[in-house]
Amino acid sequence: MKKKYSYILPTLIALAVAIGIFIGGKLHFNDTPEKLFSTNSKKDKLNRLIDYIDYEYVDDINTDSIVDVTVNNILGKLDPHSVYIPKSEMEEVSENMKGDFVGIGVSFYMYKDTITVIRTIKNGPSYIRGIKPGDRILMADSDTLFGRRIPNSTVVSTLKGKEGSKVDLKVFRKSENKIMNITVTRDRVPIKSVDAYYMLTRDMGYIKINRFAESTFGEFKDALKKLKLRGAEKLVLDLRDNPGGYLGIAEKLADEFLEDDKLILYTKNKKGRIKKAFATKKGDFEDKPVYVLINERSASASEIIAGALQDNDVGTIIGRRSFGKGLVQREMDLGDGSAVRLTVSRYYTPTGRSIQKSYKKGHRDYYQTFMERYSSGELISVDSIKVADSLKFKTPKGKIVYGGGGIIPDVFVPIGSNEEEAIESMDDTYEFFSRFIFEHLEKDRNRYAEFTKNQFLDEYGVDDILLDEFIQFMLNRKIKIDFYAQEDKIKAYLKANIAEQLFSPNISAQIKGEHDTMLEKVKELDAAIFKQSEIGVLDLEN
Repeated sequence: MKKKYSYILPTLIALAVAIGIFIGGKLHFNDTPEKLFSTNSKKDKLNRLIDYIDYEYVDDINTDSIVDVTVNNILGKLDPHSVYIPKSEMEEVSENMKGDFVGIGVSFYMYKDTITVIRTIKNGPSYIRGIKPGDRILMADSDTLFGRRIPNSTVVSTLKGKEGSKVDLKVFRKSENKIMNITVTRDRVPIKSVDAYYMLTRDMGYIKINRFAESTFGEFKDALKKLKLRGAEKLVLDLRDNPGGYLGIAEKLADEFLEDDKLILYTKNKKGRIKKAFATKKGDFEDKPVYVLINERSASASEIIAGALQDNDVGTIIGRRSFGKGLVQREMDLGDGSAVRLTVSRYYTPTGRSIQKSYKKGHRDYYQTFMERYSSGELISVDSIKVADSLKFKTPKGKIVYGGGGIIPDVFVPIGSNEEEAIESMDDTYEFFSRFIFEHLEKDRNRYAEFTKNQFLDEYGVDDILLDEFIQFMLNRKIKIDFYAQEDKIKAYLKANIAEQLFSPNISAQIKGEHDTMLEKVKELDAAIFKQSEIGVLDLEN
């Protein structure tokens, strides 16, 4: 069974990478869109063909679908990150990058054919009106939301609406066995890009960023301010699995760590025009230790920050080689609610590196190269990373860095075993832990009612009964690994998911962090730097 799973896991990881980086490719573009209005024979030919089909073709046909296919085929001949966003997806993509949407502020599961609240957004519309985790939303105005399989998209569209509009909810509270009528005023609800922040050690803060949206820099500054008030003089910036986003936001964030006038990056378009971005005097964390975590799913804007710091000899990059996306997109509105995000330039790190990997063999091969990294052993050993001497660069302090195919970290941390990675996939990608804990809490939420955050963090422990119930939950879903060999990690993830649903993502991240090999490496490295600060330079590769 282990052999079978070792074959399946790389495929699942590669699929997750492709999806994540595809989304990141959609999101990474400059802030100024351009409209193209021109007349030429090629454009006229395409227009005439579509009109001819529309008016003369023997059967009725949706020419909009033809246009969509045509646009996708055209972009498919370019690079993997020039993408078409149809009208049906544009609203969701735009909300994700803006960092908020208008709604009632709840996360939910469809549980036994009923919308059941997992948690409410603190200080959001539903939170203010007293809706609690475990509440069932039965109706929204005249729309019935129970008793049938309703797609999440339908539920979301029903609960969303115009800012300031009201929705009358009929809510069943299981713990009190009563139905309540609650009117909620829709408002802007944040889509957080800072997943979590907390104090990793007495003087070191931790911030996890999942993408670079319009709201990301403000969220980061707020988290950093709170950590500094708690005594943070060092910082871990976690960019693992971050597919990217806005170029300008990445520049702002890199500026926080770089001295005035340091080059952050430069871009070059097809005409050879170069645009440079420099650090300003606005940085709040200059001249302080910073550790940046990256992995094979860190791309685009994440690589901009890692490359800018590495090339300026600032901080320490820890983890595994990043994805390798060095292209910049710009959005063009197509006039019908859809849009194209077209690659308009390449970006280069301060030493002149392009970290874009080749896509000459097509899109399929482009994403398949991740599998080659896995099979070549480079996720296990830094010595297996293939580099070309022609892509060798040198930082101002003489450190050797390489272009092509991603950012190679200063300190390498190998990927975990198949079973360790499986546990993380069960949590992040498939949400098995979250779903199991939700159902566990549904049985008896009062069991946890007396815990404060600190009490839960310090005193609560997952017992063997809950562990066995989770294992049976997974076996019922045909997932078979040696669960007991990963007992400590599984128990930590169960506790973390309880903490997230009862308290906050920050508490959850703190619990998971105790079993994070990269964070262990950070603490080990920081202790070694402190110890050797008076006796010599630390060899980061040891």
